[in-house]
Amino acid sequence: MPTKGIVSSSIKQLMLTSKEWIAHFQQNATKNRIDFSLSPGISKEELGPILPSLQAWQLGETSDGLHLMKAATRYACRIGDPDYTEAVRLFIKEEQKHGNNLGRYLDAIGQSRIGFNWGDHLFRRIRYFNTSMEIWTLAVISVESTAQIFYRAIKDASSCSLLQQICNDILIDEADHIRFQSERIAIIFSSKKTFGRCMAPLIYSIFFILTSLVVWFAHRKAFVAGGLNLFSYLRKMEFKRIKCLPLQFPVFLLRIFNIRVKSAAV
Repeated sequence: MPTKGIVSSSIKQLMLTSKEWIAHFQQNATKNRIDFSLSPGISKEELGPILPSLQAWQLGETSDGLHLMKAATRYACRIGDPDYTEAVRLFIKEEQKHGNNLGRYLDAIGQSRIGFNWGDHLFRRIRYFNTSMEIWTLAVISVESTAQIFYRAIKDASSCSLLQQICNDILIDEADHIRFQSERIAIIFSSKKTFGRCMAPLIYSIFFILTSLVVWFAHRKAFVAGGLNLFSYLRKMEFKRIKCLPLQFPVFLLRIFNIRVKSAAV
């Protein structure tokens, strides 16, 4: 893998190879963290503000990943890392598991699985025309960062043990998903020339922030039910931006959210 440039030797040592990611996803697929024999006890008061969002995220998690696989295959051929394609396939399979589990929960509480959501439709349209692995990776990092906050909010908004287990399973998986994608964006970033390295953090940040805002306004009721307001949500997202993306700009956001950064490393 081309990891020259800004990716230091110490950081490279912490990165997993595509073969190692394949092994990780295969091992994780054997783990069963959800007891579907539990009764889905959730009150109407708890369900009301979160149901539309649960339905929308369930739909989004069931994507076939066809366009991502095409982009990953082209990218893997270009960099000479055929194992990366299989790692991405297993990553998609894990996302689909989340959709299946959320679907089973909706079935269990007698609620329908929806076939259309405007946010999901918009994201699918963007994916349909995208062939860049860099944009794909950035999009996945942005959405999965919001997903971590979303599923934590859903867990906090409900006393239903089954739903909490489903959220826990997703949160465990998403932590590794973000690492998987963050390593890739670091590799892609490291291969850029000087001008690209100057511009990319700005572009990454704008995309990340806009995605954060779109998700907040689409699922505000669910986030609020989980104890968040816009400021606390954006502050959490800013921590994730710092952790996941190459950090050079915009530094002013750190001052707004009163965040101190010990290192600007990827």
